Amino acid sequence: MNPDPSPASPQPRASAAASVDAILVLGDDLRRRLYGFVRRARRPVTREEAAGDAGISAKLAAFHLDKLVAGGLLRSRYDSPGGVRKVGRKPKVYEPADTDIRISIPERHHDVLAEILIDAVLAEQPGEDARSAALRTARHRGEELGAQTRAHARPGRLGPERSLTLSEAMLEQHGFEPHRHAPTELRLLNCPFHPLAARSPELVCGINHAFVAGFLTGLQAAGINAVLAPRPGRCCVELRAASGGHNTADPATDSAGSCAKEHDTPPMDDLGSTPNASPSRDRRGRNS
Repeated sequence: MNPDPSPASPQPRASAAASVDAILVLGDDLRRRLYGFVRRARRPVTREEAAGDAGISAKLAAFHLDKLVAGGLLRSRYDSPGGVRKVGRKPKVYEPADTDIRISIPERHHDVLAEILIDAVLAEQPGEDARSAALRTARHRGEELGAQTRAHARPGRLGPERSLTLSEAMLEQHGFEPHRHAPTELRLLNCPFHPLAARSPELVCGINHAFVAGFLTGLQAAGINAVLAPRPGRCCVELRAASGGHNTADPATDSAGSCAKEHDTPPMDDLGSTPNASPSRDRRGRNS
C-alpha cells in the first residue's frame, strides 16, 4: 500500500475576524489605489513609488501603506528595490502578503473539501474506490489536526466535557458554528461545505463525519462520539456522550460513511420525541 502523500502547504487563510478587518482597511479609496499599485508592480515598491502613482506625499503614502500592513494585506521590510545596493540605510519596501482574504457569511470552506478530495485521488489505494479513499483521507486529516491540538494544549487525560471544549474551538475555526446544546452534546449549526453537501449529501456528510471522528481520535477524546444526525439548515454531524463512556463510532468500519438522511428513522426533536411519528398501537388497535 502506498502511504498518504504529505499535503502541500496551503496558502495561509486569514480568520473570519481578520478578513473583516482587512476589508475595512480597504474601505478607503486611497488605500485601495495604493494596494492595487503594489499588487500590479509584481516587485517590492517604496513609499515614494507608491506616492508618485497616487499623487500624494511620501509621508501620507507611508501612513496608508502601513495601515495595509497592519490589516494583513501587505508585508514590509527594509531592502533595496531591484537589488540595487546604495550607500546608507535601505528604504522600506512593500509587497503583497501571502494571506488569502475571503468573506463568506455564513462561513464556507470549500478549499478544505477540495484538498481532501485531491489528496484522496493522489493516495487512492489498490482495490479502493474513490468514496472510500475520500473518507479515509478525511479521517486521516482529522486525526492529524486532533494530534496537533493535543500537542499544543497538553490537556492530559480527557473526559467528555473537556473533549467537547477542545473540539468546540477547532470546529469554530473551521466554520461549523458549534453550539453547546448540553454539557456533553455539541451541535453544529452551519455546514462549511454547503451547497456542495446538498448536491451529494452521502459523500459530503460522510467526509464531514470522518473528519470530525478522526479529530476526536487524534485528540484522544474520551467518552465522546461523532454521530450523523442531519437536521434542516445544520451540519449533519453532532458530538455526543458515548454510551459506556467510550468512543465507538468509526467511519472506516461502521455505517458512518453513509449519510443519515438515507435512514428511515427521522432525527429526534429537542424534547426527545420523533416528529411526525405515528402513535403506537396495541394488539386491539388502540393508541398506546
